[in-house]
Amino acid sequence: MQYTLVTGACGGLGGAFCDVLAERKEPLFLTGRSEKRLAALAEKLKSSHEGLEVAFRACDLRSEEDRLAFFNYADEMGASFFRLIYVAGVDTQMAFEKYDENKLLLQTRVNLEGAVSFINAFLKRAPLDGKTEILAVGSMSASTPMPYFALYSATKKGLEYFMSALHTELKGRAKVTCVLPGGIPTREDIRRNIEEHGFWGKISQKSPRAVAEASLKAVHKNRRKKVIGFWNKVIKFTTDVAPMSVKSRFIAKRWSHTEKDHFSE
Repeated sequence: MQYTLVTGACGGLGGAFCDVLAERKEPLFLTGRSEKRLAALAEKLKSSHEGLEVAFRACDLRSEEDRLAFFNYADEMGASFFRLIYVAGVDTQMAFEKYDENKLLLQTRVNLEGAVSFINAFLKRAPLDGKTEILAVGSMSASTPMPYFALYSATKKGLEYFMSALHTELKGRAKVTCVLPGGIPTREDIRRNIEEHGFWGKISQKSPRAVAEASLKAVHKNRRKKVIGFWNKVIKFTTDVAPMSVKSRFIAKRWSHTEKDHFSE
């Protein structure tokens, strides 16, 4: 059985990907932190879509041992994969001096190390026949260094660069896309955060469903990178041409007033 593998499946965006693919009756292999939540999601998807194949296993993406155990489990059940959707992420937002070692490692490992590790393991189990798809959810926050969101923007930029290079390495064998959404109102803390950023937060946001659908279209077309949403394209263009000193001061002024601790999908 060939599956689409979705990380962060129990989150708002991961769930939107699952819903879209379930409607297409595509077999799903789900992972996230909680076995209980994964079981509930799998049951919901199967009850809503008769005959849908759904497998799942919890995985702590920070852990090399957990990642290895996840793929060993998939191998034992004879699973193979033709699409990977890496949604999982940690969105800590605060001055870097307030980080402790656990916060630093959590965000770095889930956002970048976990993605690279999962993609490497996925490639060893995928057909690489030109139809295989690898989709990673980056962020508009990677468009520029972001004071008070420094580690998040850096890890997402690292993911974007990695995916861009892989796009060339796997040309003709797999489709590789990194999408850059703005705010996605999936949780109460994110909705508050979007509201706190006023006009800019409002125009940059897209619903989880809209992001999922646009992302799947982008990887199907083998886009190297896709900014999701008209206003986000405008914002990115403006960010690209603005002097670093100007945009850093602007971001620092706005982002220094909001703070939130991590939440990993």
